[in-house]
Amino acid sequence: MKRIFSGVQPTGNLHLGNYLGAIRNFVSLQADYDCIYCVVDMHAITVWQDPQELIANTREVTAAYLAAGIDPKRSIIFNQSQVSAHAELAWIFNCVARLGWMNRMTQFKEKAGKHRENASVGLYAYPTLMAADILAYKASHVPVGEDQKQHLELTRDIAIKFNGDFGKEVFPVTEPLIFGAATRVMSLRDGSKKMSKSDPSEYSRITMTDDADAIAKKIRKATSDSELIPGPEILSENGLLDEELRRARPEAFNLLTIYAALAGQELGDVLSDFEGKGFADFKSALTEVAVEKLGPIGSEMKRLTEAPDHVDAVLRDGAARARAVAEPVLREVYDVVGFLRP
Repeated sequence: MKRIFSGVQPTGNLHLGNYLGAIRNFVSLQADYDCIYCVVDMHAITVWQDPQELIANTREVTAAYLAAGIDPKRSIIFNQSQVSAHAELAWIFNCVARLGWMNRMTQFKEKAGKHRENASVGLYAYPTLMAADILAYKASHVPVGEDQKQHLELTRDIAIKFNGDFGKEVFPVTEPLIFGAATRVMSLRDGSKKMSKSDPSEYSRITMTDDADAIAKKIRKATSDSELIPGPEILSENGLLDEELRRARPEAFNLLTIYAALAGQELGDVLSDFEGKGFADFKSALTEVAVEKLGPIGSEMKRLTEAPDHVDAVLRDGAARARAVAEPVLREVYDVVGFLRP
Protein backbone atom coordinates (compact mmCIF):
# COMPACT_ATOMS: atom_id res chain seq x y z
CA MET A 1 0.00 0.00 0.00
CA LYS A 2 1.26 3.50 -0.80
CA ARG A 3 2.28 5.56 2.21
CA ILE A 4 1.09 9.02 3.26
CA PHE A 5 2.94 11.31 5.64
CA SER A 6 1.55 14.62 6.80
CA GLY A 7 1.50 16.81 9.89
CA VAL A 8 -0.03 19.82 11.60
CA GLN A 9 1.81 22.34 13.73
CA PRO A 10 0.65 22.59 17.37
CA THR A 11 0.30 26.36 17.48
CA GLY A 12 -3.18 26.52 19.02
CA ASN A 13 -6.65 27.56 17.89
CA LEU A 14 -7.20 25.05 15.11
CA HIS A 15 -9.75 26.54 12.75
CA LEU A 16 -11.98 25.72 9.81
CA GLY A 17 -9.09 26.16 7.38
CA ASN A 18 -7.06 23.50 9.21
CA TYR A 19 -10.04 21.15 9.11
CA LEU A 20 -11.08 21.60 5.48
CA GLY A 21 -7.56 22.07 4.11
CA ALA A 22 -5.93 19.17 5.94
CA ILE A 23 -7.54 17.16 8.74
CA ARG A 24 -10.75 16.23 6.90
CA ASN A 25 -8.68 14.91 4.01
CA PHE A 26 -6.49 12.89 6.39
CA VAL A 27 -9.58 10.95 7.46
CA SER A 28 -10.62 10.00 3.92
CA LEU A 29 -7.10 8.90 2.94
CA GLN A 30 -7.07 6.10 5.52
CA ALA A 31 -9.07 3.83 3.22
CA ASP A 32 -6.49 3.80 0.44
CA TYR A 33 -3.10 4.55 2.03
CA ASP A 34 -0.82 3.50 4.86
CA CYS A 35 -1.11 6.79 6.81
CA ILE A 36 1.34 8.41 9.21
CA TYR A 37 0.04 11.61 10.82
CA CYS A 38 2.37 13.72 12.90
CA VAL A 39 2.00 16.62 15.32
CA VAL A 40 5.07 18.57 14.23
CA ASP A 41 6.15 20.09 17.54
CA MET A 42 9.78 20.46 16.39
CA HIS A 43 8.61 22.71 13.56
CA ALA A 44 6.60 24.76 16.03
CA ILE A 45 9.69 25.92 17.95
CA THR A 46 11.20 27.67 14.92
CA VAL A 47 9.50 30.62 16.64
CA TRP A 48 9.41 30.83 20.44
CA GLN A 49 6.70 28.81 22.17
CA ASP A 50 5.62 28.82 25.79
CA PRO A 51 6.50 25.25 26.90
CA GLN A 52 3.22 24.58 28.71
CA GLU A 53 1.20 25.95 25.81
CA LEU A 54 3.17 23.75 23.41
CA ILE A 55 2.22 20.68 25.43
CA ALA A 56 -1.45 21.73 25.50
CA ASN A 57 -1.45 22.52 21.79
CA THR A 58 0.16 19.17 20.95
CA ARG A 59 -2.68 17.45 22.78
CA GLU A 60 -5.23 19.69 21.04
CA VAL A 61 -4.03 18.69 17.56
CA THR A 62 -4.05 15.03 18.58
CA ALA A 63 -7.59 15.44 19.90
CA ALA A 64 -8.59 17.05 16.59
CA TYR A 65 -7.17 14.10 14.65
CA LEU A 66 -9.11 11.64 16.80
CA ALA A 67 -12.35 13.64 16.93
CA ALA A 68 -12.36 14.13 13.17
CA GLY A 69 -12.20 10.38 12.61
CA ILE A 70 -8.55 9.33 12.28
CA ASP A 71 -8.32 5.81 13.67
CA PRO A 72 -5.14 5.41 15.79
CA LYS A 73 -5.20 1.64 15.21
CA ARG A 74 -5.33 1.96 11.45
CA SER A 75 -3.08 5.05 11.15
CA ILE A 76 0.00 6.12 13.11
CA ILE A 77 -0.50 9.28 15.19
CA PHE A 78 2.48 10.69 17.09
CA ASN A 79 4.35 13.87 17.91
CA GLN A 80 7.56 14.51 16.02
CA SER A 81 9.89 15.05 18.98
CA GLN A 82 9.34 11.47 20.19
CA VAL A 83 11.08 10.05 17.11
CA SER A 84 14.74 11.13 16.91
CA ALA A 85 15.09 9.97 13.29
CA HIS A 86 13.51 13.25 12.17
CA ALA A 87 16.29 15.37 13.66
CA GLU A 88 19.07 12.97 12.69
CA LEU A 89 18.00 12.73 9.06
CA ALA A 90 17.44 16.50 8.91
CA TRP A 91 21.14 17.06 9.65
CA ILE A 92 22.16 14.80 6.77
CA PHE A 93 19.75 16.68 4.52
CA ASN A 94 21.27 19.98 5.66
CA CYS A 95 24.45 18.65 4.07
CA VAL A 96 22.65 17.57 0.88
CA ALA A 97 20.48 20.65 0.24
CA ARG A 98 22.12 23.64 -1.45
CA LEU A 99 21.99 27.22 -0.19
CA GLY A 100 20.54 28.33 -3.50
CA TRP A 101 17.60 25.99 -2.97
CA MET A 102 17.00 27.27 0.53
CA ASN A 103 17.23 30.90 -0.53
CA ARG A 104 14.33 30.35 -2.92
CA MET A 105 11.96 29.29 -0.13
CA THR A 106 9.33 32.02 -0.12
CA GLN A 107 7.78 31.10 3.24
CA PHE A 108 10.96 32.03 5.12
CA LYS A 109 10.91 35.44 3.49
CA GLU A 110 7.24 35.89 4.41
CA LYS A 111 7.61 34.72 8.01
CA ALA A 112 10.88 36.49 8.74
CA GLY A 113 9.67 39.72 7.13
CA LYS A 114 11.92 42.75 7.45
CA HIS A 115 13.81 41.28 10.40
CA ARG A 116 15.54 38.38 8.69
CA GLU A 117 18.72 38.77 10.73
CA ASN A 118 16.74 38.13 13.92
CA ALA A 119 15.02 34.98 12.63
CA SER A 120 16.15 31.63 13.99
CA VAL A 121 18.35 29.29 11.98
CA GLY A 122 15.57 26.74 12.48
CA LEU A 123 13.07 28.94 10.65
CA TYR A 124 15.48 29.15 7.72
CA ALA A 125 16.38 25.45 7.69
CA TYR A 126 13.02 23.91 8.55
CA PRO A 127 12.33 22.77 4.95
CA THR A 128 15.12 20.19 5.37
CA LEU A 129 13.41 18.96 8.54
CA MET A 130 10.19 18.73 6.56
CA ALA A 131 12.03 16.62 3.97
CA ALA A 132 13.28 14.39 6.79
CA ASP A 133 9.75 14.04 8.16
CA ILE A 134 8.59 12.67 4.83
CA LEU A 135 11.58 10.62 3.74
CA ALA A 136 12.24 8.97 7.12
CA TYR A 137 9.18 6.88 6.24
CA LYS A 138 9.85 6.73 2.49
CA ALA A 139 6.41 8.25 1.99
CA SER A 140 5.13 7.94 -1.56
CA HIS A 141 2.60 10.78 -1.26
CA VAL A 142 2.05 13.93 0.80
CA PRO A 143 -1.25 15.84 0.89
CA VAL A 144 -0.29 19.51 0.49
CA GLY A 145 -1.93 22.87 0.03
CA GLU A 146 -0.76 25.32 -2.59
CA ASP A 147 1.47 27.06 -0.01
CA GLN A 148 3.40 23.84 0.70
CA LYS A 149 4.08 22.76 -2.88
CA GLN A 150 7.48 24.48 -2.88
CA HIS A 151 8.60 22.55 0.19
CA LEU A 152 7.60 19.25 -1.36
CA GLU A 153 9.57 20.19 -4.47
CA LEU A 154 12.60 20.70 -2.20
CA THR A 155 11.99 17.26 -0.67
CA ARG A 156 11.98 15.76 -4.14
CA ASP A 157 15.20 17.61 -5.03
CA ILE A 158 16.89 16.33 -1.87
CA ALA A 159 15.81 12.74 -2.56
CA ILE A 160 17.05 12.90 -6.15
CA LYS A 161 20.39 14.47 -5.15
CA PHE A 162 20.97 12.00 -2.30
CA ASN A 163 20.24 9.04 -4.57
CA GLY A 164 22.50 10.50 -7.26
CA ASP A 165 25.35 11.42 -4.90
CA PHE A 166 25.60 7.89 -3.51
CA GLY A 167 24.48 5.96 -6.58
CA LYS A 168 21.68 4.15 -4.77
CA GLU A 169 17.90 4.51 -4.96
CA VAL A 170 17.38 5.01 -1.24
CA PHE A 171 14.51 7.49 -1.30
CA PRO A 172 11.34 7.72 -3.41
CA VAL A 173 10.51 10.90 -5.30
CA THR A 174 7.43 11.76 -3.28
CA GLU A 175 4.30 12.85 -5.14
CA PRO A 176 1.89 15.59 -3.98
CA LEU A 177 -1.80 15.04 -3.33
CA ILE A 178 -3.58 18.36 -3.89
CA PHE A 179 -7.26 18.52 -3.03
CA GLY A 180 -9.85 20.72 -4.70
CA ALA A 181 -12.53 22.85 -3.07
CA ALA A 182 -11.72 24.87 0.04
CA THR A 183 -8.05 23.99 0.31
CA ARG A 184 -7.67 27.76 0.75
CA VAL A 185 -10.20 28.88 3.33
CA MET A 186 -10.23 32.64 3.60
CA SER A 187 -10.99 35.00 6.48
CA LEU A 188 -14.68 35.53 7.28
CA ARG A 189 -13.93 39.26 7.54
CA ASP A 190 -11.67 39.72 4.51
CA GLY A 191 -11.94 37.26 1.64
CA SER A 192 -8.56 38.29 0.23
CA LYS A 193 -6.67 36.89 3.27
CA LYS A 194 -6.30 33.31 4.45
CA MET A 195 -8.15 32.29 7.59
CA SER A 196 -5.57 32.54 10.36
CA LYS A 197 -5.31 32.12 14.10
CA SER A 198 -3.13 35.24 14.23
CA ASP A 199 -5.89 37.54 12.96
CA PRO A 200 -6.82 39.85 15.85
CA SER A 201 -10.54 39.43 15.14
CA GLU A 202 -12.17 36.30 16.59
CA TYR A 203 -14.86 36.75 13.95
CA SER A 204 -12.38 36.13 11.14
CA ARG A 205 -12.35 32.37 11.82
CA ILE A 206 -14.40 29.46 13.06
CA THR A 207 -12.34 27.34 15.44
CA MET A 208 -12.76 23.58 15.66
CA THR A 209 -13.87 23.90 19.29
CA ASP A 210 -16.55 26.58 18.69
CA ASP A 211 -20.01 25.60 19.92
CA ALA A 212 -23.20 26.04 17.88
CA ASP A 213 -23.87 29.55 19.18
CA ALA A 214 -20.36 30.75 18.37
CA ILE A 215 -20.50 29.23 14.87
CA ALA A 216 -23.88 30.86 14.17
CA LYS A 217 -22.72 34.25 15.41
CA LYS A 218 -19.53 34.22 13.35
CA ILE A 219 -21.34 33.20 10.16
CA ARG A 220 -24.02 35.83 10.74
CA LYS A 221 -21.32 38.51 11.07
CA ALA A 222 -19.25 37.17 8.14
CA THR A 223 -18.62 39.67 5.36
CA SER A 224 -20.53 38.92 2.16
CA ASP A 225 -21.98 41.39 -0.38
CA SER A 226 -25.32 42.74 -1.53
CA GLU A 227 -25.42 40.92 -4.89
CA LEU A 228 -27.48 37.80 -5.44
CA ILE A 229 -25.89 34.37 -5.73
CA PRO A 230 -25.14 33.55 -9.39
CA GLY A 231 -25.99 30.34 -11.21
CA PRO A 232 -23.60 27.54 -12.23
CA GLU A 233 -23.16 28.97 -15.73
CA ILE A 234 -20.38 31.24 -14.38
CA LEU A 235 -18.15 28.18 -13.91
CA SER A 236 -15.87 26.77 -16.57
CA GLU A 237 -16.67 23.50 -18.34
CA ASN A 238 -14.73 21.56 -15.71
CA GLY A 239 -16.62 23.23 -12.88
CA LEU A 240 -13.90 25.65 -11.79
CA LEU A 241 -14.34 29.27 -10.78
CA ASP A 242 -12.39 31.87 -12.76
CA GLU A 243 -9.89 33.67 -10.50
CA GLU A 244 -10.99 37.04 -11.83
CA LEU A 245 -14.54 36.34 -10.69
CA ARG A 246 -13.25 35.19 -7.30
CA ARG A 247 -11.25 38.41 -6.89
CA ALA A 248 -14.32 40.47 -7.80
CA ARG A 249 -16.44 38.87 -5.02
CA PRO A 250 -13.94 37.25 -2.63
CA GLU A 251 -16.16 37.08 0.46
CA ALA A 252 -19.15 35.71 -1.45
CA PHE A 253 -17.23 32.90 -3.09
CA ASN A 254 -15.37 32.13 0.13
CA LEU A 255 -18.67 31.40 1.87
CA LEU A 256 -19.97 29.43 -1.11
CA THR A 257 -16.86 27.23 -1.32
CA ILE A 258 -16.91 26.66 2.45
CA TYR A 259 -20.51 25.46 2.14
CA ALA A 260 -19.58 23.18 -0.77
CA ALA A 261 -16.71 21.63 1.19
CA LEU A 262 -18.72 21.11 4.39
CA ALA A 263 -21.73 19.71 2.54
CA GLY A 264 -19.61 17.48 0.30
CA GLN A 265 -21.02 19.10 -2.85
CA GLU A 266 -19.55 20.52 -6.03
CA LEU A 267 -19.60 24.31 -6.22
CA GLY A 268 -21.86 24.11 -9.29
CA ASP A 269 -24.49 22.19 -7.32
CA VAL A 270 -24.39 24.81 -4.54
CA LEU A 271 -24.86 27.60 -7.08
CA SER A 272 -27.81 25.72 -8.61
CA ASP A 273 -29.44 25.30 -5.20
CA PHE A 274 -29.03 28.95 -4.14
CA GLU A 275 -29.15 30.78 -7.48
CA GLY A 276 -30.90 34.15 -7.18
CA LYS A 277 -30.95 34.13 -3.37
CA GLY A 278 -29.31 36.67 -1.10
CA PHE A 279 -26.72 35.95 1.55
CA ALA A 280 -29.13 36.35 4.46
CA ASP A 281 -30.88 33.12 3.40
CA PHE A 282 -27.62 31.45 2.44
CA LYS A 283 -25.97 32.14 5.80
CA SER A 284 -28.79 30.28 7.57
CA ALA A 285 -28.09 27.21 5.44
CA LEU A 286 -24.33 27.55 5.95
CA THR A 287 -24.81 27.78 9.71
CA GLU A 288 -26.90 24.60 9.69
CA VAL A 289 -24.32 22.55 7.81
CA ALA A 290 -21.38 24.00 9.78
CA VAL A 291 -22.99 23.16 13.12
CA GLU A 292 -23.90 19.68 11.88
CA LYS A 293 -20.34 18.92 10.73
CA LEU A 294 -18.23 20.77 13.30
CA GLY A 295 -20.36 20.58 16.43
CA PRO A 296 -19.70 16.89 17.20
CA ILE A 297 -15.98 17.32 16.45
CA GLY A 298 -15.69 20.26 18.84
CA SER A 299 -17.52 18.39 21.61
CA GLU A 300 -15.29 15.34 21.20
CA MET A 301 -12.14 17.50 21.16
CA LYS A 302 -13.14 19.07 24.46
CA ARG A 303 -13.77 15.64 25.96
CA LEU A 304 -10.40 14.33 24.80
CA THR A 305 -8.39 17.34 25.97
CA GLU A 306 -9.95 16.87 29.40
CA ALA A 307 -8.59 13.30 29.40
CA PRO A 308 -4.90 13.87 28.55
CA ASP A 309 -3.85 10.38 29.67
CA HIS A 310 -5.73 8.82 26.73
CA VAL A 311 -4.30 11.36 24.26
CA ASP A 312 -0.78 10.81 25.61
CA ALA A 313 -1.19 7.04 25.31
CA VAL A 314 -2.17 7.41 21.64
CA LEU A 315 0.94 9.52 20.99
CA ARG A 316 3.19 7.12 22.89
CA ASP A 317 1.91 4.09 20.98
CA GLY A 318 2.11 5.97 17.68
CA ALA A 319 5.69 7.05 18.37
CA ALA A 320 6.76 3.44 19.01
CA ARG A 321 5.18 2.36 15.73
CA ALA A 322 6.73 5.32 13.89
CA ARG A 323 10.18 4.49 15.25
CA ALA A 324 9.78 0.92 14.01
CA VAL A 325 9.33 2.30 10.49
CA ALA A 326 11.90 5.14 10.58
CA GLU A 327 14.84 3.51 12.36
CA PRO A 328 15.60 0.94 9.62
CA VAL A 329 15.50 3.77 7.07
CA LEU A 330 17.93 5.81 9.16
CA ARG A 331 20.28 2.82 9.55
CA GLU A 332 20.22 2.34 5.78
CA VAL A 333 21.07 6.02 5.26
CA TYR A 334 23.93 5.86 7.78
CA ASP A 335 25.38 2.85 5.98
CA VAL A 336 25.11 4.56 2.59
CA VAL A 337 26.70 7.77 3.87
CA GLY A 338 29.56 5.85 5.51
CA PHE A 339 28.95 6.42 9.21
CA LEU A 340 30.86 3.79 11.20
CA ARG A 341 28.74 2.23 13.93
CA PRO A 342 29.36 -0.69 16.31
